[in-house]
Amino acid sequence: MQSSVLILAAVLGLRHGVDPDHLAAIDGLARVNQSPWNGALFALGHGLVVTLLAIGVGRLQRGVLEPFSPWLLITIGLVSLWRLFRPAPASRNRPFWNAGPLLVGIVFAAGFETASQLSALVLADRNNALYLGATFTAGMLVVDGIDGFLAARTQRSVLTGHPRAEVAGRLLGGVVVATSFAIGGSQLLGQDMSAITAPLGLALFAIVIGLRFWSRGGPTSTPVEPPEPA
Repeated sequence: MQSSVLILAAVLGLRHGVDPDHLAAIDGLARVNQSPWNGALFALGHGLVVTLLAIGVGRLQRGVLEPFSPWLLITIGLVSLWRLFRPAPASRNRPFWNAGPLLVGIVFAAGFETASQLSALVLADRNNALYLGATFTAGMLVVDGIDGFLAARTQRSVLTGHPRAEVAGRLLGGVVVATSFAIGGSQLLGQDMSAITAPLGLALFAIVIGLRFWSRGGPTSTPVEPPEPA
């Protein structure tokens, strides 16, 4: 396989990682479970489905899961809206929550098919689909992994009462809620948003990452230990 094809697959994965539904899902997951691995696990689940489709299997699973993806995104928006008013306590290491991001990534890949995914599948017709899918996943893993790590840090700072983190958390929550409802709703109505997915995703990614880094600065308040969940 030519190295240029692998580089292109990695770039497609990087671009796909900044899609608005990825940013919304990862931030929403961080509001339930502040694990730094949310983004990485989401990307792995997502990449697994893309790779299976590129190989030529998994189409039946996609047909079963596809109707659930917009509803799942809308649910993430509702949870994020609720958590704006009632932040979740610090989460313990629970196997179910660790598997959650992986499952969300799988369902999203089955329903939200973007131009980058289609490009990867077309390239797979003439190249080793397994290598192509792994490289595509690696590119996505970089972006979503970084986003998930920063999302977890922001939410932990919110729980300890960091002033900037609280402001950033509310602003990001508003962005996540609006994005989740807009994309999930358009999917249910059969509206094609592929033309604006890339610019919208890049703009949102810049806003999200900027707010996360901004939330780390400024004066800190006296740390308050979040209550342990019952």
